[in-house]
Amino acid sequence: MNKNDKKISIIFLLIAIIGLIFIYVNKNKENNYEKYALVYYNNDLILKIDLNSKEEKEYKVKGHNGEVIIKSAYGKVKVEKENSPLHLCSKQGYITSTYETIVCLPNKIVIKIDKKNKDDIDTMVR
Repeated sequence: MNKNDKKISIIFLLIAIIGLIFIYVNKNKENNYEKYALVYYNNDLILKIDLNSKEEKEYKVKGHNGEVIIKSAYGKVKVEKENSPLHLCSKQGYITSTYETIVCLPNKIVIKIDKKNKDDIDTMVR
């Protein structure tokens, strides 16, 4: 190994260490949030599901075409069963991030994920 190979090896090692530190910091930052699934029917909020729970839960809500069963587990949520012609809502699977949404048009159901910083102040009193 010559001097240039050693320099390149050290640079790659430093980049790897910095990358691992970045991943660790962002993972801890993600744990500082409370995640909720917000379920809307006709643009009205009908259910707020706590996604911080580690246990599996099922919720039944009334959709336009009948009952919609929503399942939450381990920080994710999905439509388990619904009545629609192609069953696209239940085929979509789990969502886990705030930029993902389940839109079930035949049942007029929308499921979004929202997160709130645990350290945020809810109200301020003077």
